[in-house]
Amino acid sequence: MKKFLVFLLLVLPAVLLTVNTGPNPFAYATEDELDEELVDVETEDGAVVADEAESEDEPETTKSPDADTFLLFTRPLHASGSQLELPAGYAVEFLVGFANKGQFEDFVVETVEASFRYSMDFNYYIQNFSAVAFNREVKPGHEATVSYSFLPSESFAGRPFGLNIALNYRDSRGNQFSEAVFNETIQITEIDEGLDGETFFLYVFLAAIVILLLVLGQQFLGSYGKRKRTTTTRKVVETGTSNSKDVDYEWIPAETLKQLQNSPKSGKVSPKQSPRQRKAKAQAAS
Repeated sequence: MKKFLVFLLLVLPAVLLTVNTGPNPFAYATEDELDEELVDVETEDGAVVADEAESEDEPETTKSPDADTFLLFTRPLHASGSQLELPAGYAVEFLVGFANKGQFEDFVVETVEASFRYSMDFNYYIQNFSAVAFNREVKPGHEATVSYSFLPSESFAGRPFGLNIALNYRDSRGNQFSEAVFNETIQITEIDEGLDGETFFLYVFLAAIVILLLVLGQQFLGSYGKRKRTTTTRKVVETGTSNSKDVDYEWIPAETLKQLQNSPKSGKVSPKQSPRQRKAKAQAAS
């Protein structure tokens, strides 16, 4: 038993020293090596994402080395700095020119199409316009011009969009080509008109209301004036005899003046007299 304890005391420190100082047989990589591997993986992933982003920003186009294309906007268009502006609600027209600079092969201009893209990523479509088919043959050393037009929606006014105009053509061997003759960001603008239909009808409605109020006011004033004139004519104005400064009553006898004052017209009732009394008064007066 004592020998076993001595053996443990001698062997155990040596085992502990080898465990603490020696390499770990179960460790496959250190932390530094793991960090380096993670950095390499992140850089590779970043490079892949960058390549994908670059490929997404640039739409796929194929162009023949024996062909040249041109673009000319005809109406309506005005430039503001370096960015093109297209009016909302008005037709946009442009010409696409195609030149065959080859010597042996013919080309056939098939279609022209346009589309609005998201300005931050041209792979996102906002609106597709109809593709117009031409199927025009272009001989070596010759040129051809085709026209195209589209109508921007009024709801797009005041917003930037990516405009992509693609020309599709093929050669005599059947090889297909699709070239973006225009692929830039444009601005859709809103044109202020002097008088639109809604404003015109609003003004007409207000004018009709004003005329109706004037007619009603005229009729009311006319009926009120007629009513006032009828009430004034119905009033009876009675004027009796009155002494005026222009009349001289000195030459009239006193009895005659008394009789005039006692007459029914003056408002007093004269007493009844017999014929004799009237005759005597007449003789006295004469």
